Amino acid sequence: MGEYKICKRCIMDTTSDPNLVLDENGVCNYCHDFDAVAKKMAYKRKQGTKYLESVFNKIKEDGKGKEYDCLLGISGGVDSSYLAYLAKQYGLRVLAVHVDAGWNSELAVQNIESMCSKLGYDLHTVVIDWPTMKELQRAYMFSGMAKVDVPQDHCFVAATNQMIKKFHTKYVLRGDNYATEGILSKAYQYPAGDWINIKGIYKQCGRGKISLKKYPHENFFKRYISIGEWKSVSIVKPLNYIDYSKKMAIETLEREFGWKYYGGKHYESRFTKFFQETYLPQRYGWDKRRDHISSLIVGGEMTREEGLREMAMSPSTEQDMEEEKDYVLKKLDITEEEWKKILTLPYKTEKDYPNSENLYQFCRKVKHIFIKGKS
Repeated sequence: MGEYKICKRCIMDTTSDPNLVLDENGVCNYCHDFDAVAKKMAYKRKQGTKYLESVFNKIKEDGKGKEYDCLLGISGGVDSSYLAYLAKQYGLRVLAVHVDAGWNSELAVQNIESMCSKLGYDLHTVVIDWPTMKELQRAYMFSGMAKVDVPQDHCFVAATNQMIKKFHTKYVLRGDNYATEGILSKAYQYPAGDWINIKGIYKQCGRGKISLKKYPHENFFKRYISIGEWKSVSIVKPLNYIDYSKKMAIETLEREFGWKYYGGKHYESRFTKFFQETYLPQRYGWDKRRDHISSLIVGGEMTREEGLREMAMSPSTEQDMEEEKDYVLKKLDITEEEWKKILTLPYKTEKDYPNSENLYQFCRKVKHIFIKGKS
């Protein structure tokens, strides 16, 4: 274990990323990366509603003659819920799509149903086959890796892309935003779209009880060539074009829709809540709140002192975290003894299993050359 370091501007530290780099002023590489991207996005934000109107008008124009102007993935969380509200303000005909991977919290379901009902949106829910999801999720728990939430992430995108094809929508609205998600540790990042990697992990770490035929999935070419950045479907992230804040969004949703907050970033999923509150801290000493709070600090929504105070508090009571852990283990057919084994497994990464890393690197180089050639 190297020397402990913490950024003097945000609160990213070496528990979040052992390779954290500080400059001569004690400011980390994540802050510098955030500033560089924020500078590029400044023009769109200066244009404000004018720029957003031009984007939405284009979506409505291209949607003429179709049942829907666009598709919107909704989880019941803050960002996707506020985006659903924003889209209505601009008169978009939205198809709301929710992917149920078996981990929905009751509050998430209530928020989704309430939002779609009051906004007048059609809601299409894709329910993932639970026996398949269970076995894949369980295999990841025994993989020795940090990113054990990949089975959710992969099927969310794959199932949504199936709906894009089914309803022939040209635009997808997403709640990703730089204001509240501008900092994310690079220490354990690997593309959730690597189907070869997912299959390899399942084969080596799973029980082999069931095939993955019923699990929505996409291989590299399907996701990144036919449904990727070099294709006709446009991914639009409207929250990047406005002065968006988490506090403002929550206040608006509570006031207008009776929306209810569920306690933490991405906690609309009970597995994600367990993953962030229990699995990562106990196995890696990594509290993902540090990433989320750092984003709010550099985005101007929270002071560093407020962030440190929040980090000093437990995200939930010990009883609540224990009950959540017991719920997840029981649902995945994992015993307490197996849980103890999971916490002490040798540390592995996606690269310890079959993967498409060389293909990803090649495409990154091609993309870089392509973008450079256009500039």
